[in-house]
Amino acid sequence: MRNGDVSFWYRDIGGLPGKRPALPGDRTADVCIVGAGYTGLWTAYYLKKADPGLDIVILEREFAGFGASGRNGGWLSGGFAWSREKYLSTGSRDGVREMVAAMMGTVEEVIRVCEAEGIDADIVRTDEMRAATSAVQWERIQKDFAAEKAWDVPAEDIHLIGAEEARARINIANVHGAMITRGVARVQPAKLVRGLAGAVERLGVTIYEDTAVTGLEKGLVTTARGTVRAPVIIRATEGFTAGLPGLSRTWLPLNSAQIVTEPLSEALWREIGWNGHEILGDGAHAYCYAQRTREGRIAMGGRGVPYRFGSQTDVNGQTQPETIRQLTEILHRHFPQTKGARIDHAWCGVLGVPRDWCATVGLDPDTGIGWAGGYVGVGVSTSNLSGRTLSDLVLRKDTALTRLPWVNRKVRPWEPEPLRWLGVHTMYRLFHMADRQEARPGAGPSGLARFANALTGR
Repeated sequence: MRNGDVSFWYRDIGGLPGKRPALPGDRTADVCIVGAGYTGLWTAYYLKKADPGLDIVILEREFAGFGASGRNGGWLSGGFAWSREKYLSTGSRDGVREMVAAMMGTVEEVIRVCEAEGIDADIVRTDEMRAATSAVQWERIQKDFAAEKAWDVPAEDIHLIGAEEARARINIANVHGAMITRGVARVQPAKLVRGLAGAVERLGVTIYEDTAVTGLEKGLVTTARGTVRAPVIIRATEGFTAGLPGLSRTWLPLNSAQIVTEPLSEALWREIGWNGHEILGDGAHAYCYAQRTREGRIAMGGRGVPYRFGSQTDVNGQTQPETIRQLTEILHRHFPQTKGARIDHAWCGVLGVPRDWCATVGLDPDTGIGWAGGYVGVGVSTSNLSGRTLSDLVLRKDTALTRLPWVNRKVRPWEPEPLRWLGVHTMYRLFHMADRQEARPGAGPSGLARFANALTGR
């Protein structure tokens, strides 16, 4: 089994890419973007489409798609993973509804761009299936469904199915029912980010790789290779933001890891089903996420060991043995049929988590520095909305996107260490304890999870 090598998704396309040239020295630009992941690339794409004359430079420490954009679970969901109520502090109820609708629209927008630019990312339109594997999970999912309906989510977008129908879709052990969300898609993440990088280059954007940013301030980005002076600077570093000077407490880099099986036999797939290629999650507090890949593997992800002290990040995607053990246990619990299947690859990455667990996008008019991130795990679709919004903000357009309640929203920083480490690890330990309690026959909802969420502001 391989561990690391950035992610399995690169192995799937023949290995890690060669790096583009580094910044050759000092230069100027109209817009300098730090980070060549989905956020930075989408921002460059929409800016160039709106104003082809802009001189746009992207600086990347490793290579385009090295971070979460090339390591994620491949969920193009358009999902709203944050508290709607928290966004009411910076917007109205109608504004939050508009943000939800804008998020849902990202799925078709990403597919449209991929078709227009000839990007083959193994995209399959499908449903999201959030399955309950205990009575308590099923009760929680039904409450979540009611909450979605209370926010006027259309009936054609979400519905509940019982155990029999859920099992007919995907034969998950002990399934009690599921919530189905329509209009999502499965993607191959590395194919998407590499294709997008090629598309922005064809538009005239310059991507410098192997160029580590060491500082940014009004009008100036400093790197180990030289400086870039630009009136607009976009920080598109998401889970790696804590590594920039002065930003160690802005967004917490939360670990997320995955394993992938060998290609399963046709006999196994007949037992499991999954013919609709749904993106799959469960109703646990320490939840998992999964997809059936193009070549018939199961990619299973979850948090594992959630956070490294001091906001440290992994080395080339290598994850801990304990994380691999936990993910394999989840895989076998949901799909006992796979116990004889080989695990081919394991890897991890980081996602950005703000103190209130709600994503933001913005541009400071005084400094010209913009940002987007804090996606909390739904960055494949959210980054597209970020890119379109940042493009409008940079071009000083007053649009429906620039008026959404996540724009220019200020969030307090995370606590210093060791409080940060203690808080996150305590939260996930309590989540795991709550899941074990709720799995017992006749158990009710555990209060431990509520305490964990209150502890960390989740």
